[in-house]
Amino acid sequence: MTPNSPLFINDAIALGILLGTLALIFYSTRVKAFEKIYKIVPPILLCFFIPGLFSSFNIISAEQSQLDETASRFLLPTCLVFFTLGIDFQAIKRLGGKAIFVFLVGAIGVMIGGPLALWIGKNIDPGFLNRNGEEVWRGLATIAGSWTGGNANQLALKEVFQPAPNVFAQTSVIDVLFAELWLGLLLYFVGRAKLIDKQMKADSSVIEEIRIKVENTSAQQKNPDFQELIILLAVGFGITAVSHFIADIIAPFIEQNYPMLKAYSLASKSFWIVTIASSSGLILSTTKARKLETWGATKFGTLFLYMLIATIGMQLHIFDAFQNPTLFIVGLIWILTHAIFILIAARMVRAPFFFTAVGSQANVGGVASASVVAAAFHPSLAPIGVLLAILGNAIGTYCGYVTGLIMQWIAN
Repeated sequence: MTPNSPLFINDAIALGILLGTLALIFYSTRVKAFEKIYKIVPPILLCFFIPGLFSSFNIISAEQSQLDETASRFLLPTCLVFFTLGIDFQAIKRLGGKAIFVFLVGAIGVMIGGPLALWIGKNIDPGFLNRNGEEVWRGLATIAGSWTGGNANQLALKEVFQPAPNVFAQTSVIDVLFAELWLGLLLYFVGRAKLIDKQMKADSSVIEEIRIKVENTSAQQKNPDFQELIILLAVGFGITAVSHFIADIIAPFIEQNYPMLKAYSLASKSFWIVTIASSSGLILSTTKARKLETWGATKFGTLFLYMLIATIGMQLHIFDAFQNPTLFIVGLIWILTHAIFILIAARMVRAPFFFTAVGSQANVGGVASASVVAAAFHPSLAPIGVLLAILGNAIGTYCGYVTGLIMQWIAN
């Protein structure tokens, strides 16, 4: 063992450490002594940064491990399949036009806010986009996926745009910091929702009607038997296999015959794997295969997602994450632009504050945050947050990809 080699180089040991870390984090969420801590520090942040600390202190090393590559190739596309095949377009339709409109305008706010913030940051500090020869826009593009869909979309775009590990560490700090600050602000105003609705002249009675409809039509989760679990995994990993097979054909063909498309990541196998897996899940959601959601598709998807987050965290050298302070200005401008867009949208259609808060978190926070905000209004409203967040999962990768291309254009 050389002086600079990590303490553990065996991937089996590294995997055990990562899974043990995840288990301790989520076990501690049920311990009363940690309640106040998790009101300030979200568990997902620890899932990123504790593995980063292991790497920073040379306990394990991403550079000498295959875990990240393996998880990205096998778990990420399967995770995307499981998240998208459960989308219920009919249930989302029942939320009404106001909810969907506010949600979509919020996503547009992210897509415009990112490039705008990047342009302002470039004018303030021209050097921040290329510190140490790294292209910072690639890391910011992953935030676009996170803030229009969720962490699965963020990791999908990480595979597409391939930011350097230290860049991804820096932008992950920006992602979590401003997303959580915005979440806290929205939760603060939940207690003032009636006053806000009165000033906006919004009809909040529609929330109760929607709650009843969603509860009456929501599918009941079942305990799947062994055969159903095998079928579920076969579908998820089978689509992953097909995605790899098609990507292995398309990407080299484009690279050889249309090299100009490489600038748009269209010669990247990762791009095609992510796109095919996500699109396949959306297609399956319109068929009888959507019943796989009741067999635990989302639970498996969430498990794979957190395993991905932990392996990605291995690449984060925490002490390098604060070396680019201009990113904090970019993050602030970005989240403010999203806030302005979604508030204007709510004002235009006189949407209840519930739609504003939940629609925003369905963009910026994902399933967990959207359901938390919805439940803050009333516990039985949590499924509405989940529905909008799943819609975010469906569009996040595509919105983030387009935003990333615009950022690339501005950066260059």
